[in-house]
Amino acid sequence: SRVPVAAADMRQLPFRETSFDVVLCADNSLPHLLSEQDLRAALLGMRRVLRDDGLLMITVRAYDETRQTRPTASPPQVSETRDGQVITFQLWHWHEDGERYDLEHFQLIPAENTWHVRVRRSTSWALTSPQLTEFVTEAGFTNITWHSPASSGYYQPVLTARRAPSTQ
Repeated sequence: SRVPVAAADMRQLPFRETSFDVVLCADNSLPHLLSEQDLRAALLGMRRVLRDDGLLMITVRAYDETRQTRPTASPPQVSETRDGQVITFQLWHWHEDGERYDLEHFQLIPAENTWHVRVRRSTSWALTSPQLTEFVTEAGFTNITWHSPASSGYYQPVLTARRAPSTQ
């Protein structure tokens, strides 16, 4: 049988209370919320839809060192596609607050004797693990644990936490 999945605005989850055993917020999606208000709304919504002792899993970039070094670009990566080798890199433009940055994601795509350029833009909040831990705790989660890529096998750090039981 298939496990049902759904995509939704994490700030306004359209699901009943205590509907899920697990909520997965993956691939650095949480840092696209740029305000404390939006981040709190998302985490409270995730808590609301989890059953007591339900599992929250969040994967984010490893921002602890990044916030210190404030890189301006990523190294190019080459991947094989059906169209040939695609080259991907990012430019990061840091805001004055030192926490948020505008990202330009470039893909160079081969086309006969030239290249096509695809650019996507977004803004992210480079949340450190202590910052995110504090927000998750404040939202009513317990047993918060960080799992490194070396220990989890996933390419980004993974935060796991449990929904604290509701008080009656």
